Amino acid sequence: MAIGPDDGHVWDSDGTQEYQAYFGTPTHDDHVLYELLTVGVFQVGLSWQAAASKLPVYRRLFAGMDPQRVAGFEDELDGERIANDPDMISNGRKIRATIHNARAMVQVQREFGSFSAYLWEFVNGTPLLLPAVTRDMLTNQSGIGSAVAKDLKRRGFSFVGPVVTHMFLLAAGLLREQIIDD
Repeated sequence: MAIGPDDGHVWDSDGTQEYQAYFGTPTHDDHVLYELLTVGVFQVGLSWQAAASKLPVYRRLFAGMDPQRVAGFEDELDGERIANDPDMISNGRKIRATIHNARAMVQVQREFGSFSAYLWEFVNGTPLLLPAVTRDMLTNQSGIGSAVAKDLKRRGFSFVGPVVTHMFLLAAGLLREQIIDD
């Protein structure tokens, strides 16, 4: 099973396998983009495996990862409820960022028709192929990731620095890496 538009009620999957299977697949689905962004937010300071493993928990606690519903959450009341769940990564700042990101996403959807349309404008509708590098030269940042991060922050998104945003864009298939085997 991989991440998909109808997975909001899948609470017993292996989030790590789902994320790994989906990583790099170009998506135009706002639900999937919200899930991928949320994994990125929770990955700060953790491994991607630790953050992705909680994907079923995020779905359960964040209203099936429906940005419209999460946008209506109350920062303190819902934030505390979510943080107190024994299966959750209980970082209050990341939980509030996930709620704030839903609100910001709803605003972007109103302006652009979808979050996807907004993001894909940065790459002119086609995945951007990054310059070829060897494995030891791979980086966790890019100029496009930094530009998108800056604009996301301007629009009210949280925990979307250059590294998180670069990895999110790779996960969502907007960026592609070319690795030269030595």
